[in-house]
Amino acid sequence: MTDTQETGSPTLLRCFTFSFFMTVAVITSYFPLYFQSKGFSTIQIGLLYSVGPMIGIASNLFWGVMSDRFRTVKKVLVLILIGQLTMAFLVFRSDAFGLLMLLMGAFFFFQTPMTSLSDSLSLLTASRTGKSYASFRVWGSIGFAFAALVFGQLLRSYGAGLTVVLVLGTIFCSLALSLFLKDAREAGVKKPDFSGLMPIISSRPFVAFMLTVLVLSVAHRMNDGFLALFLQRLGADASIVGNSWMASALSEIPVFFLLSKYGHKLKELPLLAVCAAMYALRFLLMSQVENPQWVIVIQLMHSVSFGIFLFTCIRYIQSVVPDQFRASGQALFAITWSGLAGLLSGLLGGWLFNNWSPHAMYGAASALALLGMLGFLVLHAKTRDSSLEAEMQRGER
Repeated sequence: MTDTQETGSPTLLRCFTFSFFMTVAVITSYFPLYFQSKGFSTIQIGLLYSVGPMIGIASNLFWGVMSDRFRTVKKVLVLILIGQLTMAFLVFRSDAFGLLMLLMGAFFFFQTPMTSLSDSLSLLTASRTGKSYASFRVWGSIGFAFAALVFGQLLRSYGAGLTVVLVLGTIFCSLALSLFLKDAREAGVKKPDFSGLMPIISSRPFVAFMLTVLVLSVAHRMNDGFLALFLQRLGADASIVGNSWMASALSEIPVFFLLSKYGHKLKELPLLAVCAAMYALRFLLMSQVENPQWVIVIQLMHSVSFGIFLFTCIRYIQSVVPDQFRASGQALFAITWSGLAGLLSGLLGGWLFNNWSPHAMYGAASALALLGMLGFLVLHAKTRDSSLEAEMQRGER
């Protein structure tokens, strides 16, 4: 790799991450308002969004394996962005619900793997350039916060129809930037033998870790999926919804920088137990709140909960999964915390929200977070015991 490539690639990757997360902000925060403006019911909008987690389970794994098999992240990103742009264009030209379900499924097939693939490229680039993963990922938080604030103001001024321009514009911008990205794979390295991945991901510690991640992710996804509806139930207007998303995105930034500088000094599993405890407190407070303005304040706890969770989970997987399986490892994480957790949180959270109350849903999320905290502590204790046993056996020899 030339000096130009080494210096140019990180800057382009940061710009790409900023652009990509602007699209995520529109999809997460403002897609429902667009579909509502088209006359679709709340149930229909829920069904359109439920397609994402289901498709994501297969698409994350498919594109992750393709990336590792053909030793390229960049080309896969370009391909799925072309597919994403095409499907988004067709989605905005369709008014028939049945056809729209199919098109949204195709759109999410290309959209959901973006996070895991961009994380994979960031990790590989960080490894090759000596920079931190956080120095790339933080631009995603900035992009999300920027879009939540600025795009929210634009949509309030010009109406939900502007969503079409914002989505297509941000995807096109990401596609244009992706053409100039640099793959961080080492040239001349043979394609990975995936038989080497199976013993890692099927081991008891890794399976137990992913199951614990799933429990905590279900709690997290309940908040993601039902926050806007919860605020609406409390009488909040659209500005409070946008401000709450912006507050959570901005709160991640200092935590990412602190973890990039000092995180290596802390063990992953105890750190994840701390973030799970913060999740439990955060959702316990949400289960009691009645004033929507307080939700914005509580969303600032996203920094210590999700900020630690994302960074530390990725670091843990990076430590146990070799670089040649980087995209596949990130895909498995994405399947767990996004795909499976999205499905389970939609089912459980929707049932609790509709049949009991949104406050009961947040109470259940708090209980799940506590369960996740206990899981991480047990895993840490077993890992420590195994390490001590191994050291004793070496000493006896």
